[in-house]
Amino acid sequence: MKKSFESLAKNSRRAVVVGIGGGGDIIGAIPTSRYLRWLGTPTILGGLTWERYVNDPEPGPRKMEEIVDIELLSPTVGLANERTRTTKGIRFTESVVAEVLQERTLLIDLNQGVKGVIEGLNEAMRKLDADLFVGIDVGGDVLGDGREKGLHSMLADSMMLSAMANLEVPTVLGVLGCCMDGELTFDEFNRQLAKIAAHGGLLGARCLTPEDVEILEEVIPRTKTEASLLAVKAAKGLTGEVEIRGGRCKVQVTPMSALTFYLDTRIVFENISKVAKALVPTTSLDEANEILKRANLPSELEFERSFAWKRYVKE
Repeated sequence: MKKSFESLAKNSRRAVVVGIGGGGDIIGAIPTSRYLRWLGTPTILGGLTWERYVNDPEPGPRKMEEIVDIELLSPTVGLANERTRTTKGIRFTESVVAEVLQERTLLIDLNQGVKGVIEGLNEAMRKLDADLFVGIDVGGDVLGDGREKGLHSMLADSMMLSAMANLEVPTVLGVLGCCMDGELTFDEFNRQLAKIAAHGGLLGARCLTPEDVEILEEVIPRTKTEASLLAVKAAKGLTGEVEIRGGRCKVQVTPMSALTFYLDTRIVFENISKVAKALVPTTSLDEANEILKRANLPSELEFERSFAWKRYVKE
């Protein structure tokens, strides 16, 4: 019998809750972390060492050796604090969250490929005595199959989905603020969500609460996230078309934008993602990126390496 998100939480000693898309996705993980704690499950928040170009102009995620003031739990996973930064002085969003919430956060390095993430997370989870991993994607592009015209950043999400499906512990995939990153349309998102539900993969859903909104409104102004902010605005009644990325993209905000959907990781891995299985044995970021390129899937690493981001920063 398949278990609900709440059932998995109740049977867990401790959960690691990670924003799987890099950048500000850790902010979208905060409400789920709060929910788990309300259910009685201690949590550790986390994200990736990959800040978006508006914060860190160097392409790709930072390697652990490029990070200052971090406690390594494994070669690809470490505990960050409010002082954690790159060797060039750039703070991670995880550092900001650690400062505001007054708790250490997790950082995951993708540079050793999915195999490195799996091995590193398994080791870190054992050291943290954690037996549930929840990965949160803000926007829902992790559910794209590659045919959607708006997709542009499938690498980090696909790598983390691949790793999550192969960890030693149970995992749950969450999506907050569906379509608020401008990559999937509502029709595309709903079509994928229906496929997951048809396979028994919809484990629950939860709306942002007033307490969630209060905390997010304290954290978000100190960061450069847009999608999580729109989820907060949706929870406060905003509806209609909104421009993001300096007007280069438009999204449709509805009350549904304030929901987090909880999904069976394995079902998404097996039935939705076209590339996740091929990523499992990768041992480097470039190897994973090449698999996406061969499948004609969009990679944020390619975007950053093309220097196209420079004109976005200047505008």
